[in-house]
Amino acid sequence: MKKKNGKFKFLYFLGLLLLPLELFAAEHTIEMLSSSDGQMMVFKPAVLKIDKGDTVKWISKNPGHNSAAIEEMIPKGFKAWNGKINEEISVKFTIEGIYGYKCTPHYILGMVGLIVVGNKTSNMENAKNFALEAEKKFATNKNRFTNYFSQIK
Repeated sequence: MKKKNGKFKFLYFLGLLLLPLELFAAEHTIEMLSSSDGQMMVFKPAVLKIDKGDTVKWISKNPGHNSAAIEEMIPKGFKAWNGKINEEISVKFTIEGIYGYKCTPHYILGMVGLIVVGNKTSNMENAKNFALEAEKKFATNKNRFTNYFSQIK
């Protein structure tokens, strides 16, 4: 009987070691807001650092907002998301890198955000270059991407 118990304990311990890391993944929330802290058309938080495998949920706190990936600002191989207006949407981030996203109807007003997944920022240069050109076209919040990228360490 002792041999079976020892074998069972070993298999149990081995099973714990092999559990997918996704079981330990976190869920983060980003609010979509018409105004916050004196700023108009914002995501809160606007810059979010997460681990690979984590999920982000966008919640519309005011009507008329959505979350959509900016395809030029996401890592290669990741499928872009495009939430509907007023839709609560969750996205699981499985590839490390920088992700830019927007509120589609308020993109021209600079309603954008950044998510940094993991430590690999291999697409940083492409994402930043696109963002700096895009913000030149914003009617308001013309330095928003510049400010957000300065927060990434």
